[in-house]
Amino acid sequence: MNTEKRHWLDNAVFYEIYPQTFQDSNGDGIGDFKGILSRLDYIQSLGCTAIWMNPCFDSPFNDAGYDVANFYRAAPRYGTNEELKTLFKEVHRRGMRILLDLVPGHTSAAHPWFQASIRPERNEFSDRYIWTDDVLEDMVASPDPQIRGWLRGISDRDGAVAVNFFSSQPALNYGYANPTARWQQPVDAPGPRATVAAMKDVMRFWLEMGCDGFRVDMAFSLVKSDPDHEATIRLWREFRAMLDAEYPDAVMISEWGNPGEALKAGFHMDFLLHFGDSHYTDLFRAENPYFRSDGKGSARDFVETYRRYYRDVVSQGSICVPSGNHDMTRIAHHLNEDERRVAFAFLLSLPGAPFIYYGDEIGMRYLPRIRSVEGGFVRTGARSPMQWDSTPNAGFSSAPKEDLYIRIDPDPARPTVAAQEADPESFLNFVRELIRIRKENEPLRTNGTIEFILPEEGEFPLSYIRKGTAGSILIVLNPIGEPRTFVSPLPLGEVLFSVGDVRIAGADRIEIGATSAVFLRLG
Repeated sequence: MNTEKRHWLDNAVFYEIYPQTFQDSNGDGIGDFKGILSRLDYIQSLGCTAIWMNPCFDSPFNDAGYDVANFYRAAPRYGTNEELKTLFKEVHRRGMRILLDLVPGHTSAAHPWFQASIRPERNEFSDRYIWTDDVLEDMVASPDPQIRGWLRGISDRDGAVAVNFFSSQPALNYGYANPTARWQQPVDAPGPRATVAAMKDVMRFWLEMGCDGFRVDMAFSLVKSDPDHEATIRLWREFRAMLDAEYPDAVMISEWGNPGEALKAGFHMDFLLHFGDSHYTDLFRAENPYFRSDGKGSARDFVETYRRYYRDVVSQGSICVPSGNHDMTRIAHHLNEDERRVAFAFLLSLPGAPFIYYGDEIGMRYLPRIRSVEGGFVRTGARSPMQWDSTPNAGFSSAPKEDLYIRIDPDPARPTVAAQEADPESFLNFVRELIRIRKENEPLRTNGTIEFILPEEGEFPLSYIRKGTAGSILIVLNPIGEPRTFVSPLPLGEVLFSVGDVRIAGADRIEIGATSAVFLRLG
């Protein structure tokens, strides 16, 4: 199996778009494909080379589109398949790439596959989902942490059906790695194999349409009773082999949260996220984040976890550390602008492709305690409309404000693209400069190696050396609100980038001020 990272990933910087709230082109209060198309020049101007777009398939939107009712049809609220195809073409015309969000583990209960599956008469979809064979059983045999619950009595078919997340999201049947009950099908049974074939066809359809690959939702969850994920890993290797043979430039990026497993499974990249053992939240979203200037946080657990994963996967693929995403509070909810400047210096100087969640580049705020929309609940406050300018609804939509998909940040001082475009010192222009530095310096890109240097005592500053074919670059980060001294293991060269108060005090000595960062070539 070919697991080499594709060439366009080597210098990729991703921008995540939540289509509902990015740009509304027709005044209905919901974002759409034409709205995204109208903002491609902006995304390109950031220096971003690729887009990940959250689910855009036909759906009843009980879970914001992660409950798919038709894998082959774009949601009418966003536009048509042809309009999506046009978006792909316009992305490519700008030399950029676009990934769709694939949801292979479950569908909406409204999906025709499920509506056929609930019939009591046997049909080709009877085994497309995970069914017990007796609705009156008191306990479902062999509880599995990947199964969030069971639906019973929903039709005249006997049995209960498993759900992956919300009750409207029945789990597709990829089989059981260790079946123990008569209704649990092995992974090579006809039902699970038909599910695999159907998902391959979905992938082929959109790759033929023009997308460049997929970010895969809950990629670890397919095979049940698979505690070490070995059966799921084998299944993803099969998907990867199909793509390598038929679409060799296609990319797969996983929501797995365990690069040691995900990259073994054939994914090109995996995220460290707010779940699992990554200690991602220690940096940006804990009670005392490391990048907050009060100095109460720690990066040591994150660094040790990163080192462990990196040793395991450096030859197989990449680890991604995003600014945020649609499932977590925004980074600006936890860090002020000065703190975020140091945090972004970190995010944009790590190996793997950076992922910027829409609006994080201007410091959009998380809106706490707002009304849940389409299954967002606490996540809803991180999905508010993009803030473009000072016109009504911040330029997102011409709809009455009460018709917006999610309420907009009501603060008159809310950050906007237009205001920050006009300010050379803005956070937006700071992020642009960081992206430029990354793209122009090969050791900082996806494939450059990393070696962390932790202080012998305390937590600050954090530093690391990125190495590539074009040399080595030292990154020193001091998020704390007081100065620190760093002694380099190698002679210092040209300063490529700095923020805050930084002074080179000798051949190997850096005096780095409060809430500061610096990138230097090493001699």
